[in-house]
Amino acid sequence: MIEVKNLTKRYGNHLAVDHLNFTVESGKIYGFLGPNGAGKSTTMNIMTGYLGATEGQVLIDGHDILKEPEEAKKNIGYLPEIPPLYMEMTVREYLEFAAELKGIKKDKRESQIEEVIRLAKLRDVENRLIQNLSKGYKQRVGLAQAVLGFPEIIILDEPTVGLDPKQIIEIRELIRKLAKKHTVILSSHILAEVREVCDYIMIISGGKLVASDTTENLENMMSGKGQIEVEAKASRDEMDHIIRRTGKIKEVKYRTSASGITTAQITAKGGEDIREELFLAFSHADVPMLTLNQSKTTLEEIFLELTQGSGNRMIKEEK
Repeated sequence: MIEVKNLTKRYGNHLAVDHLNFTVESGKIYGFLGPNGAGKSTTMNIMTGYLGATEGQVLIDGHDILKEPEEAKKNIGYLPEIPPLYMEMTVREYLEFAAELKGIKKDKRESQIEEVIRLAKLRDVENRLIQNLSKGYKQRVGLAQAVLGFPEIIILDEPTVGLDPKQIIEIRELIRKLAKKHTVILSSHILAEVREVCDYIMIISGGKLVASDTTENLENMMSGKGQIEVEAKASRDEMDHIIRRTGKIKEVKYRTSASGITTAQITAKGGEDIREELFLAFSHADVPMLTLNQSKTTLEEIFLELTQGSGNRMIKEEK
C-alpha cells in the first residue's frame, strides 16, 4: 500500500505539486490522470524516490521513501516515460544487469528473468540488441525490468506514448496481466488508456488532486440530473415545438444528421426527470421517438470540467 501525505514540490516560485493526499490500496489498477504539466510525472518521481519532496511524505508499505529508501524501493517496479534502456546490450544482457542492480539473489535470477521474458513476450528478441528493437518492444523490455524482483507495486509513466494502435493494445493486455499479481499505477493524459485498463481514477490539475474514485462513480456523481437525450426523425423546429409543450425545459441543444435524424440534448428545470412527459408529448404529436435516454457524463467531460477552471471542486469516493 502507498500513502501520500501532504506531498508538496516547489521549483523556485513554481508550485508543481500542491499538498497531495491519497492512498493506493493493493490489487487494483489506478489511473493517475491529468493534462500536460499537471504534476503527474513529478509526483511519480517523488513516489519512486527519484526526486525529493519540499514537504510531506510518501510511505511504501509503511516505509518512508526518503528515510528508508532501500526498504521502500524493494516494493516498487518503475517504468518512467523514457525507458532506462542500454541500447548496446541485448534484451537478456539488460535484464541480467537489471536483476543484479535490484539485488536479486543469484540462484533466483535466471528463473525470474525467464518469467519476465515469458510475461512480456520477449522470447523472439531476447538475444537482439535493444537499439534494433521497435518502440513497442522497447516498452516491453522496460516493463520487464520493472517487474523483475516481483515488487508489489508497479508504477508506469505514460507507457503507451508514441506507440501505434497494435502496440498500444499489446501493452494494455500486458498491464492487465500484471494487475493479477501486482498493484499498478498508470500515469497518463490519454483518457482512452485510463478508461480501458483502470479500476480507479485519480485526476490531478495544477498540482492538486481534484478527483478520486472509480470511473463509474465519477460518471454517476457528475452526471447532471435532468439531462435527457431524444432522437427523432423530425426537423429542429418540429421537435422544439413538441419538447417545449412540457413547460419544464431549461435549455435544449440540437444537432441534425445527414439522414434527417435530429438529436435534442435537453436540460429540465430543477433537474427533474421528464422522460415520461416527453414520451407522451411526442406520442400526442404522432412523431415516433428513436431513442429516449438520460444522459451520462463521459470521462472526457469530467476531465475537462475538473481541469479547466474548476480545480476547487474535489470529487472523492464516499465511504
